Amino acid sequence: MTSRPAGGGARWVSVGPERLGRWIDGFAARHGLLETTADDEVVRLAAADGAVAECHVPFPPLTSSGGGPLARLITHARAERRVGVLLVRLGGHAAGVFQGETLLASKVGSRLVHGRSAAGGWSQQRFARRRDKQVSEAHAAAAEVALRVLSPRLAELDAVVLGGDRRAVDALRADRRLEAVFALEAGPFLTVPDPRLAVLRTAPGLFRAVRIRLVDPT
Repeated sequence: MTSRPAGGGARWVSVGPERLGRWIDGFAARHGLLETTADDEVVRLAAADGAVAECHVPFPPLTSSGGGPLARLITHARAERRVGVLLVRLGGHAAGVFQGETLLASKVGSRLVHGRSAAGGWSQQRFARRRDKQVSEAHAAAAEVALRVLSPRLAELDAVVLGGDRRAVDALRADRRLEAVFALEAGPFLTVPDPRLAVLRTAPGLFRAVRIRLVDPT
């Protein structure tokens, strides 16, 4: 379980699917569960002492059958999905297909992209042209990996999760060959370091978790 500030005095808590039931039980025991409401994307727990937990449904909409909102949320979160992952940063890229937490297929690569130069004159212009070429080649390599790993399996995928650096990922959206990949895009965006194989393997722990906006009692 991880926690980070959410603004307005709230905080975000990420809870793995297997721990979600225990987390809800603990919330109810600490605060006194008063009311539960749900829509397709959020299950809201309001407590007697004023605490509120807004559970954001992973891969919405929320399952429509299987009991009350909490039971449905737990069932939905624990469902095993086939998910594509595309991670892109200027220094590297990775694509993978997961069945639940099992990595079925993957490809990881890297490209050298120099940092920006503070020099002036012709030297700076030459460096800028060379860097632009390196950036373009890095984007092209990432697109090729996505096409190789994800495109042949699109019909099998429930969703595609993106991550890395947003600007680097957004640079690939203009590639029309990837339109079908981006059409399956689902949150959350995964902020991860350089996408090596070890980083790619951690992706299910991030995209399967239930993100909870928690407001403590006033």
